[in-house]
Parts: sequence; structure tokens; C-alpha cells
Amino acid sequence: MRGDRRQIQTAVLGSADSEEPLILPLEAIELDAFRRRHEHDTFWCGLLLGGCGVQLATKLYTDRVCHFAHHPDPDGLPQVCGRHARGVASADHLYVKSAAAAWLRGRGEDEARVDFARPDGVPLGSVVDIRWQGGGLRVHLDQAVPPAWDMEGHEPVLGVSVPVDPDTLIRRWYVHRIGLHSEGTTRRIRIGTEAFSRPTEWFALDECEMTERGLSTPAVERIVRSRSSRPVSPWSAGQSRKAPDAPARAQGLLRRLADALKVESVVVVSRVCRGIAAVTDVDEKTQAQLQAALSEAQRWLEDQAEVRRELFARLEEAVGTHGIEQVRPLLVRVNATASHDRTETESRIVDAAAVQLAAHRRQRQTAAAAAKRDSGQARQAADRVRTLLANLRRRGRGQPREAMRETVRQLLQAAEEAGDRIDPRERDQVNSWKKRAGLDTPSAQAVRPAPGERAPKQKREPLLHERVERRSWFKKPCPRCGAARNTDCLNDDGVGNGSRRQLPHDERLQLIISERKSRAEPPKQLKQGRRSRTVPPMPTTSWQVVDVTCPDCNAGPGSRCTTPGSRPHQSRVARFRLRFPSA
Repeated sequence: MRGDRRQIQTAVLGSADSEEPLILPLEAIELDAFRRRHEHDTFWCGLLLGGCGVQLATKLYTDRVCHFAHHPDPDGLPQVCGRHARGVASADHLYVKSAAAAWLRGRGEDEARVDFARPDGVPLGSVVDIRWQGGGLRVHLDQAVPPAWDMEGHEPVLGVSVPVDPDTLIRRWYVHRIGLHSEGTTRRIRIGTEAFSRPTEWFALDECEMTERGLSTPAVERIVRSRSSRPVSPWSAGQSRKAPDAPARAQGLLRRLADALKVESVVVVSRVCRGIAAVTDVDEKTQAQLQAALSEAQRWLEDQAEVRRELFARLEEAVGTHGIEQVRPLLVRVNATASHDRTETESRIVDAAAVQLAAHRRQRQTAAAAAKRDSGQARQAADRVRTLLANLRRRGRGQPREAMRETVRQLLQAAEEAGDRIDPRERDQVNSWKKRAGLDTPSAQAVRPAPGERAPKQKREPLLHERVERRSWFKKPCPRCGAARNTDCLNDDGVGNGSRRQLPHDERLQLIISERKSRAEPPKQLKQGRRSRTVPPMPTTSWQVVDVTCPDCNAGPGSRCTTPGSRPHQSRVARFRLRFPSA
């Protein structure tokens, strides 16, 4: 995975699993004050932000915005973080949880719960569920999850980027929205109320209340009052208010019809058409306008009726084939655009879809609970892997060999249970310790005896560092890490403590073993007619000489000379000695 180089603007205080977010100031002069204010605090790439859990540092710039940055890796490797959201809005779900909990406590709801829901595995922070004894809210901060308007106990509250169709506004009278804006190093919350053909009105959270209808704002109270009571006539009982004349009423209906068609509201268009049909006592020109508008509206309603029939047919087909991925968006669209005047058949289709979705939701919740348990076990195993690796780095060299091998066995078991919870670098360290302990062969992985039983004795193949005496470990340069003669190998796989390895790389040891083996081989006999002669031993091993190009036969690196027996030319040996005088 490549590191994400986008600038990090949010973090959490105190620890990786903290729920206390904060925003870093963008300007250098503000960052100085921020550092003084948080002199004794630590900042983390929080797990609830989707981060890696590593500590962060503040970066001050005068030519660009300031931001958080990961602390460098102890081994000097680049820090890899899979966090997706890094901007100022990436911690909004934490701010919502904190504000909602404080708001509910102030109204006597001490046992209220605020959770970060993840339906269908959506990213953490898209949905926030707020529950108390008398009701609940589901806050949609983005469009990842479509709002469910008919879900009991979850009144939707939409972020400013979440769309809502006009029919829903007409059917529900209003919807709530949530907005967050930055103030210093925190985010403030406002609640908005949006109604059909009305601008959204915004209020502070303290201006909102919980009622039997759910979340209520001053705008909600005005909307409910206007819908529930008839306006009081300003005229006295003895006076009669003059009704608008027919031409004026006709022009008003035409304007309402145009607005309803613009927002594609079937309910309002049908209602206005009935009003147009009832208009009389107008001149021929106005009557022609009304008839033309009515005919156009009727054609539009017929088209919408056909779209509605097709929509319910697709939903019924999806329910019959158990296509959950098709049922869910179709049911949301049906509830949003075709919730009025349903026939018995349409209601039956919607009920069947709702039952199927509910069953699928229960199955998914059961699977999610099992996955959560497995995930928790894998996370514990990954922590165990890191603990065992740290113990091996500290005590691996001083431990008795059998004790070290037992620790490595525990490490291998924990790594298998952790699965992909450990990163590639940790996996490489596990494999290195497995090889170092001699557990990388099938015989070494044999099942251990039960407690109280004696294990059969098995002849073990000596490891490479056991086949070479310690004084000869570093006589040759290392072909893997480039360490010079008489110098320890670099710790490039993290199996030792510090920047140098306690044991040389296997490639370095194999170099010594191969050279000794070539010296121990008897000289080759070359035939020349009826006579034979003994080939004297070469001054260096043949695989070293062939690393250079031969001046006589132009044999390239890695290729042998074209002499009898492939013995290298003397000019090639001289060139090799000139290039590698210490060999």
C-alpha cells in the first residue's frame, strides 16, 4: 500500500482510541498559540477516524497550510496509513456524538446512546445513531446510506449534501438537516428545518427540543400550527371577504401548476388539475390557456403513471428473485415518489419488499456480530504477534534455543490467527524468526507431544550459522545488505535489536560454505589424447571469477570461458584480482 500524501487536518487527543477530536489551525501564527495551549498533550491518528493509530506531530509552514504528520517509523521506513478522510470534516461524527450526548444529558436523558452505525459496511462516520428512551435519530452526514423515512424509532436527519425529493417534503411536511462549521479548533452544530417551497431555517442545538413528533425546532412548531389550524379571518362577522375573481384565480392556478411540474410533484399536479377543471366564468382566451395547461398536465400524469407501473413491476420482480441489491434502492425510490394513493396490489408489493429487507437485515446483523467476534479475536492475535516480536528482539539471543523455538511456535500460531491484521513488514519478521528457529521445514512443524508425553528424538539439520565458526562469520562482504568485511550485517528484516543483526545473513554464510566446498573438491582430470593431466586448483572460486568479462574470449559476466573444461583464461583471473584485490 502506498502512503496517502494528503494533508491531515484532524486528530484525536490522548490516545489512538480517543473520542476527543480537534482541528489543527491552518495559519502559522495560530499554530504557535495552539502548540502552547496543548504543550502537554499528544495527538493521534485516531482509530475512530479510520486512522492507523500512530502518534501525530504538528507541521508549521509559512508558505502553505499547516497540518498534522505521522511520526517517523523507528526503523526509518515510510509510515503507511490507510485513512481515507483527512480534511476538516473528517471528524464530524465525533463532534456530533459529543454534542448529542451533552444535549441529551441536559434534558435528563442520562442513559442515551450514540453509536457509529455501519450498515452494509459503509465507511466509519457516514451514519450516527442517537437513541434515547422516547425515540431516536439517524444522522446521515453523507450520501453513503439512503435515508429510510418509514423506519420506526429512527427519524432521519440529513447532512447538507444529502438530497431529498419534493414528494417527501410534501408528504412529511418537513425534514431536518444538520450543518457543522469550524470555530477555532472545534466544530459547531446547527439544526435546519426544510419544507416544500421554503428555504431551510437554521437553529442552534439548544433551541431544539424532543417532542412526541420527534426532533422539533421553532420552524417545526410554526409548520405544524399552520397545518393544524385554520387561519383566523381579519374580517368581522358582519363583513364578507371578497373572493378573487375567476381570471385571477385561473392565473394563480396556472402558476401553481407550472411550479408543481417543475419539481415533478404528482400530488400537487393532480390537486391543481382538479382546481383548473372547476374554474368557470372566464373569457375564451383564459379558458384556452387552462385547457392547454390541463391537457399537458394530463399527459404528464399519464407518463408518470406508466413510470410508476414500471417501478412497481421492477420491485415485484426483484422481490421474486431475491435480488436484495435491487430491492433496496427500488423500495427507497417507491417510498419517495409513489407513497400516495397506493392500490392493494402496490401495497402488497411494498410489504413483501419490506419483509424481505428486514429478514436480510437480521441475517446481516447476525453475520456482522460473528465477524465482529472474529475481528476481535484477530485483533487480539495481532497484538500478541507484536508482543512476541518485541520479546524476541529483546531476549532472542540470550534465550536457550528450545525456549526461543517455543516462543517462535507461539508467534506462528498467533500470526495464523491474526490473518491480514498484521502488515507485510511484520509478516516478514515472522518468517525470518521462523527460518532462524529452524521451523521452516515440514519436519520442524511436526505436532508437538501432549503434556506428560516424551517427544521422539529427531535428528535436526544444523542451521547455516551453526555450520560456520563464529570467527569466520564476517570474513566475506555480505551480498544481501552490502556490509563490508569484518562488519555486522544490517538489520533489514527486524529480527534483531538495533540497526545491526546479531547473526549474519544466510547469503553471507552460504558464500563461505560454498567456497569451502569448492576447495574440498578433488582436482578435475582433463584428457589430452592418450595422456591426461591434472588441472591445478584455481586461485579463486570459479563463480567469483566469472563476475568479470573475459578479455580473451569476451565471455560476459555469469558465462564461463570457452577453454577445455571451462577453465577461466589467465587474463580473466588477473582482471578479477585487479578488481577485487581482497578476495
